[in-house]
Amino acid sequence: MNDHTPIETIDASRRDLLLLGASATVLAALPSLAFSAERIPPTSSSNQGERTNDMGILKPKDGTDLYYKDWGTGQPIVFHHGWPLSSDDWDTQMLFFLGKGYRVIAHDRRGHGRSSQTATGNDMDTYAADFAELAASLDLRDAIHVGHSTGGGEAAHYVARHGKDRVAKLVLISAVPPIMVKTAANPGGLPIEVLDGLRTELAANRSQFYWNFPIPFYGFNREGATISDPLRMNWWRQGMMGGAKAHYDCIKAFSATDFTEDLKVIDVPTLVMHGDDDQIVPIADSALLSAKLLKHGTLKVYETYPHGMCTTHADVINADLLAFIRS
Repeated sequence: MNDHTPIETIDASRRDLLLLGASATVLAALPSLAFSAERIPPTSSSNQGERTNDMGILKPKDGTDLYYKDWGTGQPIVFHHGWPLSSDDWDTQMLFFLGKGYRVIAHDRRGHGRSSQTATGNDMDTYAADFAELAASLDLRDAIHVGHSTGGGEAAHYVARHGKDRVAKLVLISAVPPIMVKTAANPGGLPIEVLDGLRTELAANRSQFYWNFPIPFYGFNREGATISDPLRMNWWRQGMMGGAKAHYDCIKAFSATDFTEDLKVIDVPTLVMHGDDDQIVPIADSALLSAKLLKHGTLKVYETYPHGMCTTHADVINADLLAFIRS
């Protein structure tokens, strides 16, 4: 709803894509239920009070195991991963901000990573409610939430519905809101046939599908780009850790959920970051629209950056995140 949304464009050289290192670890219902959740203590011998190298399992009321990492002390920064990945996708960001004195948290969404391979509840309402239970269990307050791709939708849904008095700021990176699928109200969206194609490929040969998907995800198919085998293998590894049924269902969750009303009611400062060469979530029908719906939105557009820019350009993204968090 902000016609004067600040916009900053970041120029980039495609040569940056050639500078990818060998590290492959970086790359997306009621709050009251939290008091019925069981938090299983971590098995490590680290001091829980110091919250260093801490991880655990949260059991919501339906018995699902939700895996999470909780490292460090200080103001909490929560990272929400994209589809079909896991909290490991945020390793570079978590280590960076841990080193800056922040407490960093990330969880594997139900059906993803080390969490339960759920057959039900694979929808945005449940994703947000799951995290509301985790936030209450960990007593997260004054938190900054950072969501990539599908995780941006989850973060926006959580902040709008459950985040009152717990959230300081929000960051949406290459995120799916307001809505991906083409509808009468969203004529610029992706045709349903494209999304049906994803479901068909996943059901037919998920391993091959996940081996192919990182190519456009990271922009490896662009002129001058070089495929990083470690990044590709790490993407595939994370995807194959999760459940096929949950991942299949999540395609509808991230593409057909309409986040318009969520964006309108969010009243915390929000940074919208998006590459203008995003082949997975095209910028014209996502970030450019979301920034206008937010009350306190700032848009940063990164020229030539791909969907997976948190990985391919981690140094730039981390620096801009830090500046926003400190502002």
